[in-house]
Amino acid sequence: MDVARLLHSVSRRFFLPLGTAVSLAACGQAGHAPGEAIDSHVTKAQAAPAPADGDRVLLWGDTHVHSRNSVDAFASGLASADVDTAYRFARGIPVVFPKTGQRIQIDDPLDFIVMADHAENLGINARIERSDPQVLATALGKQWRNLLASKGGQAMTTAIMGFAVPEAERPAYFSELTTDAIRQTSWDEQIAAAERNNIPGTFTAMIGWEWSSTPNTRNLHRVVMTNVDGETARRFLPFSYYISDRPEDLWSFFEQTTARTGADFIGMPHNSNLSDGLMFADRDSNGNAFTTEYARLRARWEPVAEITQYKGTSETHPQLSPQDEFADFELRNMLLSGEKTPVSEGSYLRSALLAGLKEQQRIGVNPFQLGIGGASDSHTGLASQRENAFYGKMAEDFRPSERLGPDKLTGVFPNAEMSAGGLTGAWSDRNDRQAIFDSFRRKEVFATSGPRIRLRLFAGYGFGQSDLSSPQFGAIGYRKGVPMGGSLMPASRGAAPQLAIVAVKDPAAANLDRVQVVKGWIGVDGTAHEKIFNVAWSGSRSLRSDGSLPDVGNTVDLASARYTNTIGAPELATVWTDPEFDPERPAFYYVRVLQIPTPRQHVFDALAMGIDPATIDLPPTLRERAWSSPVWYRP
Repeated sequence: MDVARLLHSVSRRFFLPLGTAVSLAACGQAGHAPGEAIDSHVTKAQAAPAPADGDRVLLWGDTHVHSRNSVDAFASGLASADVDTAYRFARGIPVVFPKTGQRIQIDDPLDFIVMADHAENLGINARIERSDPQVLATALGKQWRNLLASKGGQAMTTAIMGFAVPEAERPAYFSELTTDAIRQTSWDEQIAAAERNNIPGTFTAMIGWEWSSTPNTRNLHRVVMTNVDGETARRFLPFSYYISDRPEDLWSFFEQTTARTGADFIGMPHNSNLSDGLMFADRDSNGNAFTTEYARLRARWEPVAEITQYKGTSETHPQLSPQDEFADFELRNMLLSGEKTPVSEGSYLRSALLAGLKEQQRIGVNPFQLGIGGASDSHTGLASQRENAFYGKMAEDFRPSERLGPDKLTGVFPNAEMSAGGLTGAWSDRNDRQAIFDSFRRKEVFATSGPRIRLRLFAGYGFGQSDLSSPQFGAIGYRKGVPMGGSLMPASRGAAPQLAIVAVKDPAAANLDRVQVVKGWIGVDGTAHEKIFNVAWSGSRSLRSDGSLPDVGNTVDLASARYTNTIGAPELATVWTDPEFDPERPAFYYVRVLQIPTPRQHVFDALAMGIDPATIDLPPTLRERAWSSPVWYRP
């Protein structure tokens, strides 16, 4: 085992420092007490020790992966993996990449996954391809089977996605293939694959799907996951946008199904950057202002949103956050059709968090009290988060010559324009369906753009700097404060809350540059404000008078797609107190951790093809990062 692997194995077992803490800035209310925790895996066949008493274990997962059971993923035909291959890859088992026939293996197994295949025509493509008699008994099934035989998977997929059918007419058009009997067969197959690959304590296959509402190509998609096992999951069918494209109706389905079966659900909005402002608009689907009941429903069923994935990052935009020097990260402000749209507050999470504070003041409930997760949205079936091993969103343009150069394939989402990512880190009591679901429900989750940066955040009162280096840091954090995702009540005499933050690098990736706190609050005049604080950093740099920080530097060699960890730090930690705290004003705080610059995935392809990366109109480096779920201060 090499040194990086050894460090990674140790750091997965215990949240211990990997190096000297850097920039320990000087500078509660009790949170949810963790339950009894059991083992989480380190490798495919090895379970890690349980965390210390009073602590939780960090699990890594991808909550948004599609197999060829999704209509659009099947556009690649046999190039995309089936659902069992997708599970096996995530578990760390070598698999064959259908696109190339090569043996591939994830560099480090995941702890959990949500196979979020689209509910709309779930599995129909694959069933037609294998001549499933139930599907071929329908006129549409026969028509599409003939199309597959004569023109291939892309042509059949285009037909099944219904692009030639007006949006309002699609439910009727697909009706003979959306009967309960046909949908039940597809859903049973999906559940069976999850049950085959679910290994409590080692690997968790969360049962779920994607609801793909797309009014006028505006993205309102939600990934849905449930806490139940296969037996209970068979008692309901995935809610699709053929039934309704209104999120309120999706929440009603959750309410009714929970009452009938006991199953619980979480809907996670994703790619709000492609929604043209609709995802976090300040009106419901009827155009009415939010009511208290609406806000409660939304907060109940949508506790976490996806901040990053292959199709772009939805944190913020330079037009919305002009003082944020790192707001320009993997941006894609457009529609699913590729049409460019104006930048809108309703398309970005930071603006939604601010809007939630305002709504809470107006109606008493925050509809956007959102935790933060990350995922890939892979449509190859393969969760790939490393820039140097990016299998792509779709399998059509996996090969370098299909991504770059004169023969590159074109489309709305070409792989060359994307970066590998993202992931969710979940602080969980144990590795099983209920415990992981609970970590999302209480928002004790965080996102990364791909690297496994270990991030811990507690907000409270009475933290000391010795707490940061303690092996019991987690237990201390729960005792003195609330974890990420929690709400903090005022201290006596109006004392400012403290944020205790520890960030540890991914041992297989780059060093850390800095830790920032993003604050949002509502001013006395009712307007929303945001500010970025640099709170811990590597090296001997000093803050400028305006609070900004000199750049960390750049060690990337674009001639070889390599970098060195001669800058940055393996760990950054701080206890930070807001110097501008007003005990009368509601606020949120979330942490953003930045790595030093590293090569972007397309640079590896360019060099392999003998192309100068400088001639490609894409940024050759990127600043990988992690985002915590916020903590909220309530006056």
